[in-house]
Amino acid sequence: MTAAIALRDSKLVLGGPIGSLDHYIQAMRAVSVLTKEEEFELATRLHEKDDLEAAQQLILSHLRFVVHIARGYSGYGLPLGDLIQEGNIGLMKAVKRFDPKVGVRLVSFAVHWIRAEIHEYVLKNWRLVKVATTKAQRKLFFNLRKAKKNLGWLSKTETEIVAKDLGVSIAEVTRMEQRLSGYDVSYDANPTDDEDYAPVAYLPSPNSDPAETVEKANWRSDTHNRLDHALTELDTRSRDIVARRWLGEKKATLHELADEYDISAERIRQIEANAISKLKKFMVL
Repeated sequence: MTAAIALRDSKLVLGGPIGSLDHYIQAMRAVSVLTKEEEFELATRLHEKDDLEAAQQLILSHLRFVVHIARGYSGYGLPLGDLIQEGNIGLMKAVKRFDPKVGVRLVSFAVHWIRAEIHEYVLKNWRLVKVATTKAQRKLFFNLRKAKKNLGWLSKTETEIVAKDLGVSIAEVTRMEQRLSGYDVSYDANPTDDEDYAPVAYLPSPNSDPAETVEKANWRSDTHNRLDHALTELDTRSRDIVARRWLGEKKATLHELADEYDISAERIRQIEANAISKLKKFMVL
């Protein structure tokens, strides 16, 4: 491939509008596929001379394969653009490690790196809760869909066959099938859904602890008893002023009480302050 063709292909791929997946895929199809000799030459330049232009040409010519592989994972409900992006990372890692002297084509070497990156992305984003953590679970996760003959549950015989083929226990196959058949539920209730099915509806109320409920009830009862006792220690006028200023639904003003007792509003305020001071002492005792 000549330098002019490589430059043209690079501009075709990199010159499209950002975020346009359709344009990106069309551009991939327009990039020339390297012959075995061209690929060997570019890979040798990269391997021996660390030629970044050669690396770019190797990557551009194989982006179409990443798109093809990424389409195979569209059944997991993840954005195709994200799958392609992760696959491109795998392609770049493969190009960096590719040795042309081994005698294999780059696409055969890179497919494992591309799939590995896509696998990692799917496992991290397919569910909020991880569905596969061990190597055996990862293998089971990606092979169970292919092993199932229909969308229903596997029969006992089919489960045993899958477990034998993948080298895992029957229990692991059953657990993974349950995880694959489940779905994420929003923690908070969706306004369009029945709120009773949201996980938040099953959490205990912060006031549901019986011990705390009894403790608060006892505290309120003891406080009321102390207040009633403290009020009996006040003289009639002081008790009436405090009750009408603080304990009634309709609060009396200083001027209203002053007119009633035929004293100044300031004197009412002083009586009120002295009465409250006495109540505090009685409440503590």
